[in-house]
Amino acid sequence: MFSGRIALVTGGGNGIGRAICQILARDGARVVAADMDHAAAQDTVRMLNGTPASGEPMLVIPVHEKIENNNSPHDHISLMMDVTDKASVESAFSAAIDKFKAPPSLVANGAGITRPAFLMQMDEKAFMDVLDVNLKGTFLVTKAAVAALVEDDASSGAIVNISSLAGKAGTMGQCNYSASKAGVMAFTKTAAMELASIGVRVNCVLPGFTETAMLDDVPEKVMKKLIKITPLNRLAKPAEIAEVVTFLLSDKSSYMTGACVEVTGGLGM
Repeated sequence: MFSGRIALVTGGGNGIGRAICQILARDGARVVAADMDHAAAQDTVRMLNGTPASGEPMLVIPVHEKIENNNSPHDHISLMMDVTDKASVESAFSAAIDKFKAPPSLVANGAGITRPAFLMQMDEKAFMDVLDVNLKGTFLVTKAAVAALVEDDASSGAIVNISSLAGKAGTMGQCNYSASKAGVMAFTKTAAMELASIGVRVNCVLPGFTETAMLDDVPEKVMKKLIKITPLNRLAKPAEIAEVVTFLLSDKSSYMTGACVEVTGGLGM
C-alpha cells in the first residue's frame, strides 16, 4: 500500500505513534520515527527491523491481508525531534531528506503530552506546555512537511493529526489537553482547505481511551468507570487507532480531507 513511500511519525517512540510506525512499515513504507526521546525512537526502529526493544515483547499488529514488505533494515531511521522547536523540526526534516533523497510525503503528527490538573489548580506553565507540544508542534511539523514537499515539486502528500475525543467534549482535569486537541481539529480543517490546491490532504483522528502510557496514572476505580461508559466495554489498543491513521494516509482515502474521524469504541455517540 505504501511501497517505497517515505513516512515521518512524530511521537514515534511509544504508544500510538509506535503502532503507526509498525503498520506503515508492515505496509511497505520507509519510516522516520521521530521523538523527543531518541532512545525510544531507536527502540521503535529496532522493532521495525524485527528486534524486540529493551527486552520488551514485540507489539502484535493485526494483519488483515498479506502484505509483502521488501524494505531492508536500512530503510527505517530514528531522529530526535522537539516538535516545539522550529529549528529541531527543520533539522529532522533535513536529515530525513538527506537519507532518502526526497521529503516524507506521509506525515503522522502523533506527539502529545498531558499535564492534568483541575482548572483552578493548574499553573500557566502546565497549560502552555501542553499547547506547545500538542498544537504548536502540529503546526510546526505540518509547515515543515509542506514546505519540503513544495520545494521538491511533489504532486501530493497526506498528513494525519492526532486529536482526541477530549477536544470535542472536554474532560475534567484536562482543560489544557482538551483545548489543545480542539485546536488540532480546527487546525486540521483549515490546513485541509488551504493545502488541497497543492494536492496535500489533511485529516485527523480522535482516539477514545487507549492502552498507552497516558493512562498509567489513572486509578483503577476510574479506569473501570471509563471502560463501563464505553459501549464496546474496553480500551482501544494502539494498533486499532494506528490502522485508521494509516488508512487516512493511504490512497484508499484519496477523497477525504478535513475529516475528523472518531475511533472511540462508541464513546461520545
